[in-house]
Amino acid sequence: MRPSNRPAAAATSSLGLGGVAAALPGQPPLPGEVILTFPDNRLASALFGQYDQNLAKIERGLGIVAHAIGNQVTLKGPPESCERARLVLQDLYDRVKLGQRISLGDVDGAIQEGALQGILFPAGTGADGEKLSFEQISTRKRGPVRARNTAQNIYLRALKQNELVFAEGPAGTGKTWLAVGYAVSLLEQGVVERLILSRPAVEAGERLGFLPGDMRDKVDPYLRPIFDALNDFMDPRIVERGMQTGMIEVAPLAFMRGRTLTNACVLLDEAQNAASMQMKMFLTRLGEGSRMIVTGDPTQIDLPHGQRSGLSEAISLLSGFEGIGHVIFREGDVVRHDLVRRIVGAYEAASRRAHDAAAAAFKGTPER
Repeated sequence: MRPSNRPAAAATSSLGLGGVAAALPGQPPLPGEVILTFPDNRLASALFGQYDQNLAKIERGLGIVAHAIGNQVTLKGPPESCERARLVLQDLYDRVKLGQRISLGDVDGAIQEGALQGILFPAGTGADGEKLSFEQISTRKRGPVRARNTAQNIYLRALKQNELVFAEGPAGTGKTWLAVGYAVSLLEQGVVERLILSRPAVEAGERLGFLPGDMRDKVDPYLRPIFDALNDFMDPRIVERGMQTGMIEVAPLAFMRGRTLTNACVLLDEAQNAASMQMKMFLTRLGEGSRMIVTGDPTQIDLPHGQRSGLSEAISLLSGFEGIGHVIFREGDVVRHDLVRRIVGAYEAASRRAHDAAAAAFKGTPER
């Protein structure tokens, strides 16, 4: 295992260059040991996380043992896994040096990014010699935000390459949050002049009746998730000023009819609750110099029984057209919380079992 030449951390390995201590054929690989020493104790502490929670995440993700003392961490396990852990820690340390805070989700993303690099280019670099890395966006308030898994990486790439992008998948995969972040980055770069964020005003299986207040008070409860994401990427005072000047507009889907949206980034969230005619109306609002992002979860449709979701129809009709991207997130791409991932997985498994049982029952029905 070759010592790192990067200034971020000094790495030494008990295996020497190339991992000389090789196992005999048919036997499991001999355990390796990598010792990393980071120059700054304060940054090393931020890297390891509270109670070394980031190291524990790496241990679980890569099947190694990590032991930290001060600014030094010892990695033990299969040589290949130790090398991957070393690269992950060095990558995260570089981010900490730039002032970025490291969360468990960032650790997960760095592990997946390292896995992708290992699959495509075993040496960890692309054809031009540069290190392969996930796509990222950047805003003034939050700084760089990098994709945490392969699906998010494909999503960000699709957003940058297409004028219209459909993103479908379960809750917690970052569809809306990344879309809002990308929209804010376009606004700050001057690529677009305004943001238009919309959702269908549909209750999740409940009837709330008439809500008090003016129009904004009535629609705010439906659009709160978009406001939350917006405040993550922009200063709340700038958001408020932008809404007063019209630079930022948050409105229900029903208010889009008859408009032509030029030089704008337009986001439709919870699009699975848009009816077929509403979706057609929305998609035809796209004007010159604009980008459009449509996100939704086809498994959480709150439309009246028998009414088809406009999202599913639009994807089936428009996928494959030039300038239109389509990204599918799976249950394994959930980044909100490990428990959320397991919850989504349990519901998906139950849905598949019910579908299989229905198909088997239909197949066994005698023909008349």
